[in-house]
Amino acid sequence: MANESRPCPCDIGDRFDYGGRGQEVQIEHIKAYVGKPPVSTDKAVLVIHDIFGWQLPNTRYIADMLTSNGYIAICPDFFVGQEAWKPSNDWASFEEWRKTRDSSKIDKEVDVVLKYLREQCGAKKIGVVGFCWGGAAVHHLMLKNPHLKTGVSVYGVIKFFEDGSSLLHPTLFIFAEKDEVIPLEEVTRLEQKLKENCKVDYTVKIYPGQTHGFVHRRREDINPQDRPYIEEGRKDMINWLNKYL
Repeated sequence: MANESRPCPCDIGDRFDYGGRGQEVQIEHIKAYVGKPPVSTDKAVLVIHDIFGWQLPNTRYIADMLTSNGYIAICPDFFVGQEAWKPSNDWASFEEWRKTRDSSKIDKEVDVVLKYLREQCGAKKIGVVGFCWGGAAVHHLMLKNPHLKTGVSVYGVIKFFEDGSSLLHPTLFIFAEKDEVIPLEEVTRLEQKLKENCKVDYTVKIYPGQTHGFVHRRREDINPQDRPYIEEGRKDMINWLNKYL
């Protein structure tokens, strides 16, 4: 089971030395990182950051990866100016911190960003990808938001959406076998509920030997044993978006 005395052991992992190729913009009350491919497209992906915030180089690396695959990619600040979690913070205070940053209370910001993507970027087909805190946010959006086409929830915390099986859109769920935050029994329970209730396409995939954060918080070049799974997770994400966008 997850360690309840340290309820979200989200190690920062390998903090990428990465500057980003996109630009920061202000969209109404939200700051966002935006990347656009060289060839015009009407397909966009909303990238939802983890607890370490929208400026984490690792998340911008993923956004740029999406851009290099032909998508407009946007990573807004869903904490809306509130401070992101820092690795140096006291984990005993994490639950109180998290209560002020609810991954199911992002609808207002999502509406603002979708409007921007449609009116300023010409996007007609929009998907969403999220990691950890953002993975839970993707799960929420797949249950509630009719305007998105598809989603990829990457190690999104399941316990916040125990009954979240009535998905509106095709969704890929990526989990790690040795995730301290998300016990495998929770993944099994989610999969069973999806089998019983879900009317759209979905995939629940568990990556052997991996831990929380492996897709975007691990550098493949210094973890050779994990490299195939890191690359597979990223490829699966791109392939899912390609299929439904």
